[in-house]
Amino acid sequence: MSPTAPTPLDPGQRAAILGALALVSMLAFEAVAVAAAMPAIAAALDGLSQYALAFGGTLALSVLGMVWAGPVCDRQGPYRASLYGLLVFGAGLLVAGLAPGMLWVSAGRAVQGLGVGMLGVALYVGMGRLLPAALHPRLFAWMAAAWVLPGLLGPWLAARLVELWGWRAVFLGVAALLPPTALLLLPALRRLPALPEGARAGAPLLWAGLAAGAALALHGAEQLGALAWLALLALAPAAARLLPAGSLGARPGLPAVIALRGLMAASFFCTEAFVPLYLNRVAGWSLSEGGLALSAAAVSWSLGSAIQARLRHEAARRRGLQAGLALLLAGQLLLTWPMLGGGAPHWVLAGWALAGLGIGLAWPMLSVLTLALSAPAEQGRNSSALQLADALATTVALALAGVLFAGGQAGPQAYGAVLAWTLGLALLGLLVTGRAAAPAR
Repeated sequence: MSPTAPTPLDPGQRAAILGALALVSMLAFEAVAVAAAMPAIAAALDGLSQYALAFGGTLALSVLGMVWAGPVCDRQGPYRASLYGLLVFGAGLLVAGLAPGMLWVSAGRAVQGLGVGMLGVALYVGMGRLLPAALHPRLFAWMAAAWVLPGLLGPWLAARLVELWGWRAVFLGVAALLPPTALLLLPALRRLPALPEGARAGAPLLWAGLAAGAALALHGAEQLGALAWLALLALAPAAARLLPAGSLGARPGLPAVIALRGLMAASFFCTEAFVPLYLNRVAGWSLSEGGLALSAAAVSWSLGSAIQARLRHEAARRRGLQAGLALLLAGQLLLTWPMLGGGAPHWVLAGWALAGLGIGLAWPMLSVLTLALSAPAEQGRNSSALQLADALATTVALALAGVLFAGGQAGPQAYGAVLAWTLGLALLGLLVTGRAAAPAR
């Protein structure tokens, strides 16, 4: 055999790859399917007032899962972290799928978030250790591709499940697929050793717990009263401890990259939660038709990612980053016309596709910038900080959007208030792009 020939994979490794890709696809499907089906769930359970909580609770608990999974992977091995994540995620699916009311759906979704946070870390660590380094680029490309098909077909499939068997099938159907996926994934991971001297969770886990608790309290506040302000005051120091120094102030360099990722995620995903709701409840579209907006954004996101991969020169990539935020802002501005009653609902599809193109263009650039601005020993921690920024910023944005939406009593002014909030986040992100491209000082 040639010394440069790739090492053949054994059956356990091949099975683990299939299991990992299946699990990534299930996580992606659950994310887009719930977004598409949530209008029907809220209507069936009379839970419109808790609509934002059903999304935000998932993100809040995912922060705890992300921070918890790292030390578990190191000290007990990625097998244990993956097993715990699968069990917790499955339990959340069952709680949501069997829920008697909207509050139980939100509780199940929060438990799912804890499992998703653990699995996101455990999969990357476990598969990275299981496979040779030469296969890592291909592996992570496969894992990224595993998100694409659910993004395209997930909204339509979720709508069909709701129409044929009811909204509970969206949760229980995925739960039924977890055992065979675990049988593919876990045996090979079980062979991987733990690291006895691996890091302990310690203080980061406490800060993550504070952040998750404060975010849930913020979602529980029906208006910007004392509870909401106390939750925000608790979140600020927790975020400062979990993210690189200077992130909350968008200090030039890596901190601004982290801040920009949070602003982008909060603006896009907060708006995305309300797009299907508007199309179903206000425009009168079916769940299948409303899911077209999510599918359009998935397609344009993929297109934006492909475009950014062709930008080679640094100046072109800086302009591309700014263009991505500008397109996200323009797409959301286009949404305001029909949502405020001034245009046909079909403009929502165009606006959300434009926003998807923008975030697809800018999102991968921030991952590249994070690696470029990080010392080799800090790349893992700083890459994790990107995910934490996503979750923290989005759950806060959703909580405040829920307060604004409730204040508008689900009329045009409610959607207008939410869009004003997310437009402000996108505009702030556009202003931060110059700092994100600057070298750290």
